[in-house]
Amino acid sequence: MMLSANHQPVQITQQQARRFVLTHQGLWPPCRWAGKQGILSYIRRVGCIQFDPLSIVGHNQELVLQARVAEFRPALLQELLYQDRSLIDGWDKNMSIYYTEDWPYFARNREQACHSPRNSSELELFLPQVLNEIEKRGPLSSADLSYDQIIDWSWAPTRIARAALETLYFRGELIIHHKARTRKIYDLASRQLPRVLLQSPDPNKTEQQYHDWYITRRIGSIGLLWNKSGDAWLGISGIKSSERSEALQRLLMQGRIIEIAVAGIKPVLYMRSEDSYCLDSVLHQSEQECHASILAPLDNLLWERQLVKALFNFDYRWEVYKPADKRLYGYYVLPVLYGDQFIARFEPAIDKQSRTLVIKNWWWEPDVQQSEQMRAEIGRCLLRFADYLGIVFIPSQADAYN
Repeated sequence: MMLSANHQPVQITQQQARRFVLTHQGLWPPCRWAGKQGILSYIRRVGCIQFDPLSIVGHNQELVLQARVAEFRPALLQELLYQDRSLIDGWDKNMSIYYTEDWPYFARNREQACHSPRNSSELELFLPQVLNEIEKRGPLSSADLSYDQIIDWSWAPTRIARAALETLYFRGELIIHHKARTRKIYDLASRQLPRVLLQSPDPNKTEQQYHDWYITRRIGSIGLLWNKSGDAWLGISGIKSSERSEALQRLLMQGRIIEIAVAGIKPVLYMRSEDSYCLDSVLHQSEQECHASILAPLDNLLWERQLVKALFNFDYRWEVYKPADKRLYGYYVLPVLYGDQFIARFEPAIDKQSRTLVIKNWWWEPDVQQSEQMRAEIGRCLLRFADYLGIVFIPSQADAYN
């Protein structure tokens, strides 16, 4: 894409913006990646995906990938994390999964953890003991340690065993070796990661370089992003709104990002320059057949909820932490995408006895023009979704959304 001489924003329509973001996210069309290489390709593009321990029809990270990677199975992600070590559990957009090779870029986070106000002299006394036990006994969880004293912690008072493991994890001395359901089993980073990686210096030598890297990374996590405070910027330690604005201006001057003006949306949006080819393909592509996808509650596409509302006219809130009488929809509700529009949301469940996918509730979005083609594609989408879960979907349940 060629920029104008005076670097004026690139003008596009809302439909073009939607299709660009969906193409960037691997959702237009969906499932064009496959296998472990497909998982890696997507995560390399967006930087990270969010991890969440809650599992109703799979964990959030699995739901993200099943919408993008053909015939995705959770075991593929487990292998990449805990056998291949190509990916790692880390802190980026809150709890996340990202490329292990990105380890050096988060050196500031680990250094900051060493000087956290949560640290106490009482806790510090136990850290060498915990490290010594893991070195001798191998990977351990908090349940394997007998340090039962209670200490104030970030969420609530907890056992010193857990606080010590988490402290060492955030400092980078431990990594998550594997998980048994939601229980984290830790091992020495030095035993699991290459020495050359652990000894690599932070590629960002200055604070400004760090800000520029992180702002660019977060724009790429979605595809388009504006300079407004919101959930999309969560998890970026030490970068306030003024510093974000300064970084965006530097990145514009360096030509690393491009301003995008979307018709009907007042704030200018930003796109990584390296993604220009993707926007070009959208601007010149012909109409595509509409496919349906079921998205995760913490899907990268949904990180900036106000931007989703502006682009897609879709207002989505994850209501698992709301009291039942305060919810507009249900406990665990997932969006349904069809083509370049959100057309519905539904509350899924698994009947454990019959191993079938259950549609507890289905809500169409206002003004959706249902068609036989749309309903047929939703049926195929639900079959694919059940297959990812290793269960079945009974087509007669289609009555729930007809």
